[in-house]
Amino acid sequence: MAVTASDDTTPRHERVTHHATPGPRNSLAHWTTARSPLRVAINYIVVWLVRISPSLRLKRWLLRRIGVTVGSGVSWGLEATPDVFWPDLITLEANAIVGYDATILCHEFLQDEYRTGEVVVGERAMIGAGAIILPGVEIGHDASIAANSLVTRDVPPGATVAGVPAEPMAGTADDETSDGGE
Repeated sequence: MAVTASDDTTPRHERVTHHATPGPRNSLAHWTTARSPLRVAINYIVVWLVRISPSLRLKRWLLRRIGVTVGSGVSWGLEATPDVFWPDLITLEANAIVGYDATILCHEFLQDEYRTGEVVVGERAMIGAGAIILPGVEIGHDASIAANSLVTRDVPPGATVAGVPAEPMAGTADDETSDGGE
């Protein structure tokens, strides 16, 4: 799957699937009708192992067992968490890096609905420590997500984003080296 970035006029919400809540309570109260409890329990155990294993090779193998599409050379940091309910909606292209304690979500349980959406992390993209990626987001090749950022929309190839919500980093070499004086 090729990663194509969208501009602000094409929000991730257009790529997520909306599922109505089947009863009077919030959608999380009905999670067992959305996903098999046994499947989620197995995913949870595998995710726990992925989070604590120091072996990248084992992490890649385990992620593939729960349905994550994992390219060659992917690095998955300690304590990083893939979506436990829908890990099969995650694609990590070759040589992508997911940093320490980052989270990739492919679902959102809300009051009147839940949403699911694919997350694609492009080739050689980097997700910093503690970053959170929301459902339906595409991160372009060679893009960088700063630590502790909340990614709510697509990141173009080669871009660097930071913040909550993540925004493109403004600045050039001239801006970064300027101290305001002569």
